[in-house]
Amino acid sequence: MRVSIKDIAEAAGVSHSTVSRALSDSPLVKAETKARIRRLAQEMGYTPDAIARSLVTQRTQTIGIVVTTITDPFVAEVVQGIEDMAHEHGYSVILASSAAEPERELAAVEMLRAKRVDGVVVTSSRVGALYLAHLERIGVPVVLVNNHNQQSGRYTFSVSVDNQHGGHLATAHLIRRGHRRIAYVSGPANHSDDAGRLAGYRRALEEAGLPFEAALVVPGNGRLDGGERALYVLKDLDTPPTAVFCYNDMTAIGLLSAARRLGIQVPRELAVVGFDDIPLAAHVCPPLTTIAQPQREMGRLAMGMVFDLMTADEAGGGFSDVTVEGKLVVRETT
Repeated sequence: MRVSIKDIAEAAGVSHSTVSRALSDSPLVKAETKARIRRLAQEMGYTPDAIARSLVTQRTQTIGIVVTTITDPFVAEVVQGIEDMAHEHGYSVILASSAAEPERELAAVEMLRAKRVDGVVVTSSRVGALYLAHLERIGVPVVLVNNHNQQSGRYTFSVSVDNQHGGHLATAHLIRRGHRRIAYVSGPANHSDDAGRLAGYRRALEEAGLPFEAALVVPGNGRLDGGERALYVLKDLDTPPTAVFCYNDMTAIGLLSAARRLGIQVPRELAVVGFDDIPLAAHVCPPLTTIAQPQREMGRLAMGMVFDLMTADEAGGGFSDVTVEGKLVVRETT
């Protein structure tokens, strides 16, 4: 049977309220008594009744996380940062996957709210742009990571990387290496982070006096197979590029795999730059030059923003979206 506070009180010879105060670390209970009660609770196998506690505190001590897919290494690093920060504050997390489908993503947010989570973090999503009004009605803090939120609301804020800055860094690096015909393999359609990276690519070309050629922008999907298909398109151009900037590292790794099959030597015949700096980027052959996002730090920033919004006198008061800058990490693909 489940051990209750009443059972501990009887074993300790103290009142029910004393046990409750001791377990909540109240200064009203002497240190020796508190230690004895906690020792007894541990020995007896006591675990707090989360449901009962939430009825009193109006908090469940849980945070919901909605991800596009659990297989994306970028998402995994962000989630690790969220979890680290949550656990440091005594919170647990509930993870839901949306499969990159906006309707399913919204359903996941509603499910988490039904479970009375205290806040929600949504990673790499379109939910902010499509369903801001609905998120407002949910009534708990929602923080979007690398999302497509076009405006902040009372409860909805975002943490994202400066995609245009990153795209400019990547392309300018290739230009400094002497490349004049540089391709861009895009990400999923209609994603604002892809639009930002493309804008940075175009700005770097313009600053260097290089023409923008639509044929050098090849659609991708943010996955390995998208990078593989893109290289087959680029190699068949009348004048193939000598360098490629990819929407993310997974795209770049897929492109590198195709280059090996086609006998294209990287970087002697083709230079490649990714975006994200996922753990695998340093271990592919050759190691990938990329734009590093502070992934775990972004997760921690998002979780910190959720906590701040939860404790603010008026949710959203004085808060704004957070943008961080990526850094160029030069490895052997350039």
